[in-house]
Amino acid sequence: FIHSERTFLNMRMRKKKNSAARLCEVSAYLLNIPAEPYREPQAAFGDFDEAFLEIGAGKGGFACEMARRNPRAAYFAMERVADCVLLAAELAARRSAERPDNLRFMNGRAEELALWFAPGTVDRIFLNFSDPWQKKGYAKRRLTYRDYLSLYFTLLCDGGSLTFKTDNLPLFEFTLSECAQVGLVPDIVTYDLHSSPYAEGNVMTEYERNFTEQGMKINMLRVTKPAGYVPPVPEDIFGAKRRQSEIEKKRETAEKD
Repeated sequence: FIHSERTFLNMRMRKKKNSAARLCEVSAYLLNIPAEPYREPQAAFGDFDEAFLEIGAGKGGFACEMARRNPRAAYFAMERVADCVLLAAELAARRSAERPDNLRFMNGRAEELALWFAPGTVDRIFLNFSDPWQKKGYAKRRLTYRDYLSLYFTLLCDGGSLTFKTDNLPLFEFTLSECAQVGLVPDIVTYDLHSSPYAEGNVMTEYERNFTEQGMKINMLRVTKPAGYVPPVPEDIFGAKRRQSEIEKKRETAEKD
């Protein structure tokens, strides 16, 4: 049986009591989709040098530690499960004294990223233990499917990088294949991160720590965007134009109310 951090999260999450009131208490750590995609995300909520993006932030431990270690980066942590966002924001609030005010959470899906960031504006992207979607016919749902990769590398600046970690070997091999499909060559590939030179400085997620203690190997790759690389992005990828239209209608309705 092959584990997945996303599977564990979905199994263990329960509706949180008083979630609306608790979200209000940590609202300073939350972002709404901007009226226009960020053209300078490093300045979206402060004056920072770089913009880091984590997709699938879970309960926020990795985000908090990365924000602490990178005080000159504006750190955006996206998570689709609202209750996970609540727990992550509460953790960030408890650990606020450890870092500058450089961490914000986004409740949304990877398909919506083009509504958040303009092309070429993100410096680093992190994907940790994404759902492998192992059932037949679900490959397009994987966050390292070629369309997602095209989206990420549209948002990344030249020289920016995507780092992906997983315990799931079939998903890792799939990701390597998908990189090749869009003309990307990883500059780092390891099938045993914690026994490799790249273990130094690695920030572990909660489940990565648990899996490692069980003797499971962690796979990791990093892909750097070559200068001038143009991803093969399908027109209106993930229906971004439709989503933007829906969001604008909701804003108009809210303003009238």
